[in-house]
Amino acid sequence: MLKAEICQLRLETTKLVAAEWDGNHMKVLVTGGTGFIGRHLIKHLKHHADVTVLSRTPHVAYRILGHDIQCTDTLPSQPCFNQFEAVFNLAGERIDKRWTDKQKKLICDSRWQLTEQLAERIQNSPNPPVFISGSAIGYYGSRGDEMLDETSQCNDPSNFAHGVCQQWEELARSVSDEARVCIIRTGVVLSPQNGALKRLLTPFKLGLGGPIASGEQYMSWIHIEDMVRLLIFLLKTNTTYGTFNATAPNPVTNAEFSEILARTLHRPQMIRTPELALKFILGEMANLLTQGQRVYPKRLISAGFKFHHPHLEESLQHLLHKKCR
Repeated sequence: MLKAEICQLRLETTKLVAAEWDGNHMKVLVTGGTGFIGRHLIKHLKHHADVTVLSRTPHVAYRILGHDIQCTDTLPSQPCFNQFEAVFNLAGERIDKRWTDKQKKLICDSRWQLTEQLAERIQNSPNPPVFISGSAIGYYGSRGDEMLDETSQCNDPSNFAHGVCQQWEELARSVSDEARVCIIRTGVVLSPQNGALKRLLTPFKLGLGGPIASGEQYMSWIHIEDMVRLLIFLLKTNTTYGTFNATAPNPVTNAEFSEILARTLHRPQMIRTPELALKFILGEMANLLTQGQRVYPKRLISAGFKFHHPHLEESLQHLLHKKCR
């Protein structure tokens, strides 16, 4: 993607989010602010709020996010924490590395320990903040082509991704009596600068892309612009609480995703990645790629959220071919 195209996309997203923002200037704490979703959220949030970012390396956070925010490397003490009107809890160790025992512990601890600390602060706040906390559609485990909504349960409690998400959610939900809590089960977030789409672009541009394993597993995806919009929508909409699927309403199979991406890039599909090869290279983590979930954002739509990018082909066209005017 050309630099000018990226600038245009960011400008359009900023305008769309700003047009929907009618809240007062508030004090917001963000964990995971230097991550993929966090940095996109803060880019828009900081124009309408006083943003504090919790980061282990504040100097890196300032370099990534700018100096018009506050950064801290320790969770604010209770008196300081009481100033926040909203908390976005997006922190967590990356899951796209081989799941050794050490890596599994990092994945769990990075989510559970911080969420528990935040819940303790919220429980002791005289005016508890809105708590918007992350999770993932891995909560549902592998469910084939079954359409899933927020009421669906995992059929394999031993599934690692489910176990991570279940405990993560329970810790956030523990303060539901004190605060308005929204839990976000995020799917594959699409952006040409980050995440899965960025990693796929090079092989597909070279004509070396193709389906993974059978290609029949579902991919529940969402455009980064809609991801940011829904987070702000939940912050602003006082009647929302509980669990929300952060996915577009039209999930596709991996084979369909590969076909649409190749067509968008005007390239052929040449190579299918065998499941055995992935399992040899990635171990248990390969399940994230070879298994999937067909997820529908029922509660988000019922709450009145309108997707700007509900269909994959239009979303990829917008992300990859939007020209500066």
